[in-house]
Amino acid sequence: MIARPLLVLLLLVAVVGCAKKNEEAPTPAAEVPTHAVRPAFAGKTWKVVQSSAVAKGTTYEFREGGTLVVTSPGSPPLMGQWAWSDGNFTMTEEGITYPTDILALDDHNFRIRSHNPGEPVEIMLVREGP
Repeated sequence: MIARPLLVLLLLVAVVGCAKKNEEAPTPAAEVPTHAVRPAFAGKTWKVVQSSAVAKGTTYEFREGGTLVVTSPGSPPLMGQWAWSDGNFTMTEEGITYPTDILALDDHNFRIRSHNPGEPVEIMLVREGP
């Protein structure tokens, strides 16, 4: 007669013990929030001062969220995309994505090499605005 209540008690202790272990389990890595690295050129507008193929005065605006707006003097703005992932930078213009090297970057200067079809295009830009 004592065996049945004892068995129920042991079963209850085992269930409660397992439930407590599940509460204390660490959060799986997939559920831990991650933060993307924001490259220093993002959120800023840069103006071309020298290039092997891009007109001086052209501006590149690297908006938050990956939108790229390229404005050339006398032309309507060109909308594209930019991406930064694991240290790799790409720009997409007119539906074509180009791997792009960052050759130099500080608060006022940004020099890149875009690997367009044909010859790579080097662009020296300076920061425009605040």
